[in-house]
Amino acid sequence: MNFLEERILKDGIVKEGNVLKVDSFLNHQMDISLFNEMGKEWKKRFEGKPINKILTIEASGIGIACVAAQHFNVPVVFAKKSKSINIEGDMYVAEVESFTHKNVNQVIVSKKFLSPDDHILIIDDFLANGCALQGLISIIHDANATVEGIGIAIEKGFQVGGRAIRNLGYQLESLAIVESMDASTGHVEFRQQ
Repeated sequence: MNFLEERILKDGIVKEGNVLKVDSFLNHQMDISLFNEMGKEWKKRFEGKPINKILTIEASGIGIACVAAQHFNVPVVFAKKSKSINIEGDMYVAEVESFTHKNVNQVIVSKKFLSPDDHILIIDDFLANGCALQGLISIIHDANATVEGIGIAIEKGFQVGGRAIRNLGYQLESLAIVESMDASTGHVEFRQQ
C-alpha cells in the first residue's frame, strides 16, 4: 500500500453515489507535504520525458499541479471554467462534463500559454469518466502540442475513464486506483499496481 492509499483509508469518507470525499487533505484543505510526495512520485514515473509545462483544470487540480511542478521545474497552466474580463485574445475551448458537479462547463486556455513547442504533463486530482482529461487532451491537440503523460492522484478504477484514456495510448499514472467502495461500510479497496 502506498502513501496516498494509506491516507485515503485514514481520512477519506465514502458517500453514496460513488463519491470519495477527500476534502480534508486533497481538494478543500490541502496537505502540501502529501502533494510534495505526489510530485516526487510523478517525477520518477515520467523520468526522461521532455516535459516543459504542466496543464490542469480549475479548481482542485491547481494546488496539486503547482507543488508537482516544482519537481519538474516547469510552469503550470490551468484551464479556466469561465471566461473573465482579464482573459484576452484567442483561446482554446473544450466542453467538459463534471462527474462531481453533474454539469457541463466550457473550459478555456489562452492561446498565448500553449504552443506546438510544448511537451505537456496533465495533472488532476480525480479520474472518473475521463471527461475532464479528454477536454484537456483536446485543447493540447488544438495547440499542436504534445501530451507527454497524465498524472492522476485518485482514479476510480471501476469507472470507464482510466481504461478509455489508456486505450488512446497515453501514459496514465494514477497514484491510487480505487477498485471498489462501499458507502454502507466505508470500505475502500485498491487495485494492485
